[in-house]
Amino acid sequence: RKTGYKWVARYNADSVNGLKECSRKRHSQSQAVPFAVKEAILELRARGPTTAGPKKIQMALIERFPDQPPPSKTTIYNVLKKAGLVTPRPLRQRVAVYPKPLQKADNPNQLWSADYKGQYLTGDGAWCYPLTVMDHASRFLLACESMPSTTFQEAKAAFERLFKTYGMPERIRTDNGVPFASSGRAGLSQLSIWWARLGIIHERIQPGRPEQNGRHERMHRTLKSTLPRPPEVDWGAQQRHFDLFIQHYNHERVHEALGQKTPGSCYTNSQRMYPEQLPKMRYPTHVEAYRVDSNGVVYRGRLRIYVGNVLKHEIVGLESISEGVWDIVFGPIVLGRIDEKDVKEDYVT
Repeated sequence: RKTGYKWVARYNADSVNGLKECSRKRHSQSQAVPFAVKEAILELRARGPTTAGPKKIQMALIERFPDQPPPSKTTIYNVLKKAGLVTPRPLRQRVAVYPKPLQKADNPNQLWSADYKGQYLTGDGAWCYPLTVMDHASRFLLACESMPSTTFQEAKAAFERLFKTYGMPERIRTDNGVPFASSGRAGLSQLSIWWARLGIIHERIQPGRPEQNGRHERMHRTLKSTLPRPPEVDWGAQQRHFDLFIQHYNHERVHEALGQKTPGSCYTNSQRMYPEQLPKMRYPTHVEAYRVDSNGVVYRGRLRIYVGNVLKHEIVGLESISEGVWDIVFGPIVLGRIDEKDVKEDYVT
């Protein structure tokens, strides 16, 4: 009732104009920073060869104005920001969270898990990034390979060797690190795009939740307990150690969850063979297919749709959801949704 009387009074005083949104600024500011203090903040910011931050400026103000409490670090920051003396940090681009629940695997090759077991220098000063790949159901360790880097090219070559030896899985589960994921649309990376074209679904655990790939982490702890300290003197010796570990883990060490059997006795190769030629991404007839240009843009008539550089030269689909609304898809992966109402100058992201 009190609010109603307020609006009636404003209307009686100023007609319709009295109903417009008014400024919420205070009539007076009792806690305003004194002019002399503001000038001192700006002076202290510019003094010396290095730039003082709010904390150091606050300490200097205590010495300069001992008879009055200093402004808070937040107030000092706001004064500097208003004066244009603060460069905001760019927001960190985060990897998109995997939108679907993780699936269980009861049979070999339904799910593989992959990860890098950290990084370290071998005795001859070369960096080593051990790539490990394991079958989820049988715990069979498919690879424990010394890698010189975590680049797409190195990872692709390693997985090609695995696919040619064991066949291909239905799904691969990883964390959100390089080269498995990126901060682009749907977390896609060059590696996960390659998997998608092979018909392999890429699952990603939630950031900070390594227990979602718990079987793989448990294998890593076993591997860590066998690693020589310090590391082997050269690359070849380190890989020979990994090869011995694979033999022991797969064919000599029984696993309680497997009924005291070895992973090697429970694993069989996949029936999905690695193709000689990488298949093109295909879509149902109701989905419009478009090739992404070298700038990551799709053209639908005059409409330009930016889908990301990581998908350049790939084929994406536009699936109509309702009038003027489409889902952009790459195979089974939904990249986003666009609406004609959001189009500005024939361009939409």
